Amino acid sequence: MACGADWTDLPQMETNDSALNPEEMARARKLLRSKPKVERMWPVVAAAGFAAFCALAFATAMIMAPPVITEHVVESAPK
Repeated sequence: MACGADWTDLPQMETNDSALNPEEMARARKLLRSKPKVERMWPVVAAAGFAAFCALAFATAMIMAPPVITEHVVESAPK
């Protein structure tokens, strides 16, 4: 060694030599973290309710609609 100094004689660096406050950095990271997406259920429930309503409406219309053929089959049968 040129000066007679060993590398172990040098002052050691601190592991946390940052000028930033770690608590404030943790707070900033928490504020910048994106919020988890919450899936909404009301659109699914509304769509299912609308489909059920349409099915009941079409079933009611099929039952209450008059028949397409108005003449009786017995009257048109050959004699």
